[in-house]
Amino acid sequence: MADRYIEVSLAERGVQATAKLLDDRAPVTCAAVWDALPLGGDVYHAKYARNEIYALFPAFAAEEPPLENPTITPIPGDLCYFTFTGTELGTKSYGYDQDQRGTIVDLALFYERNNLLINGDVGWVPGIVWGQVVDGLDRLAEACNDLWRTGALGETLNFRRA
Repeated sequence: MADRYIEVSLAERGVQATAKLLDDRAPVTCAAVWDALPLGGDVYHAKYARNEIYALFPAFAAEEPPLENPTITPIPGDLCYFTFTGTELGTKSYGYDQDQRGTIVDLALFYERNNLLINGDVGWVPGIVWGQVVDGLDRLAEACNDLWRTGALGETLNFRRA
């Protein structure tokens, strides 16, 4: 299979990066995401994992991917896939505007070092590493830091085929 690439962007900040899908390490997850593209939604900055931005989506795969290519210590440029039930994200401390129901997919970008996927409510939260940013991480990381400092309101995180 030929290498596949996607664009990851923060729309309001006008920045994007290119990521390579890790089809050899997470084939089921890559296929599920690729088939669902384009995807976009409100962006959130992580509270627990540290240098992470993410968007939440209703489940889009016919069947949720297995935990392939897992990590609890993502590195800069990793794209991770997480699956949650609405009850796992239901406490007010998460700050979501609406009730989270059913299966929820979290597509995340890690933009700096020293991340640890642990959550005070549920413990370790392994993610599936399905992509790696290969160009533009520096610009995107700068925008992520701005998002952390000035707020995410009105910003969207988007994924589309490159």
